[in-house]
Amino acid sequence: MNLRRAGFEVTEAATGEAALAAARGQRDFDIAILDLMLPGISGFEVCALLRREFPRLGIIMLTAKSQEIDKVMGLDSGADDYVIKPFSPVELLARVRSLYRRMYPGEAVLQENSIQLPPFTLMPDERKLLKDGVEIALTPTEFSIVKLLMEQPNKAVNRDDILTSVWGQYFMGELKIVDVNISRIRQKIGQGATGPQYLETVWGFGYLWRVQHC
Repeated sequence: MNLRRAGFEVTEAATGEAALAAARGQRDFDIAILDLMLPGISGFEVCALLRREFPRLGIIMLTAKSQEIDKVMGLDSGADDYVIKPFSPVELLARVRSLYRRMYPGEAVLQENSIQLPPFTLMPDERKLLKDGVEIALTPTEFSIVKLLMEQPNKAVNRDDILTSVWGQYFMGELKIVDVNISRIRQKIGQGATGPQYLETVWGFGYLWRVQHC
């Protein structure tokens, strides 16, 4: 749940055998987070097999044991890192990001200043909007509107303020240009008449970005 909220695509497997089958069937995984205590085939065996078959795969081992031998065995099996349970979601995310940066030094997994309002992630530095990890192509104006609203979720923003913030205080056009861009953004993010209403109209006032609670 926390990995998905952070913008990662996640596949789950309850056993080592299921994990191996998933890896072999879908060969584009970047990182495996592998529990040491598994039913059936052990986490050590799964790790060794994954490392042998997918040499570029990043592997993080999870273990409830703190003995030094388990850490050593995990690393010897091919793990890149290990996290001892119990751990916080923040710590695991930090380890995942760190490993990804080591694997792909020229790329960033997720900017630290990103705005995450599931299923959306806004990446201001790269000027990208992702929905469930997939980028949505926005114009510079549309991006500026989305950024303005996502920076203050659940808060209604006046149409005049949107116009001034995005187009500048000396813009002489009509407020209708805000409504047109809002309509286009709704289409691009897949918002229909039914279903989640992420971009809401506050009648007679403006718009707000509504946080969806699962």
